[in-house]
Amino acid sequence: MPDSAALPYDAVLFDCDGVLVDSEAITNAVLRTMLHELGWPISEADCFRLFVGRALRDEAPVIEAHTGVTVTEEWLGEFRKRRNDALTLDLLPIPGAVAAAREIGRIYRGSLACASGADRHKVELQLTKVGLDTVFTGRIFSGMETPRSKPAPDVYLAAAAALGVDPARAAVVEDTPTGVRAGVAAGATVYGYCPPDSPSHNTPDTLLDAGATHIFTDMSALPALLS
Repeated sequence: MPDSAALPYDAVLFDCDGVLVDSEAITNAVLRTMLHELGWPISEADCFRLFVGRALRDEAPVIEAHTGVTVTEEWLGEFRKRRNDALTLDLLPIPGAVAAAREIGRIYRGSLACASGADRHKVELQLTKVGLDTVFTGRIFSGMETPRSKPAPDVYLAAAAALGVDPARAAVVEDTPTGVRAGVAAGATVYGYCPPDSPSHNTPDTLLDAGATHIFTDMSALPALLS
């Protein structure tokens, strides 16, 4: 194991969706179906562009503007139920993410966290489904439990504070411009994950423009990049 004093960071903070779990296509298929039911014939590409990386509650005005329908807690609850059922059935990890997270946890001696913009139930369901729940036990943070969602830095600041590290000494692993901006706003160094030919991930330029310092395309390369 490398000497912790020689590591470039004091902690590693992971996003969840699109970084640890391959959930975006599943979640967006459910959302797109429900938007169609409201009368908005949104395309798959536009659904990804408008909603990936953002808290759905924060995007209620967008939905209301296109449908004329008020987004209620009941509708959001139905979305979460249908989303969770689909994730339970079909979710897979991002290729290489499970081994990478476990290795980084070993290298950093447990100084890592999962800091997602999603609700806690979804994050915990997904990490359990792919076998990463034990890696992040007690170190799972939800942007739904902070005053502001991403792109505000709140969830990353909360994770860094809980780990007892300066956010400026943390690495953040993200895959969306919204998440990258959150990591940058927290003062962290952001690694942008953008696998080639993935319809649910962004281009390198998009993440660089949002403030990512490093770009990588293969999750199995991450432990070496961070050590």
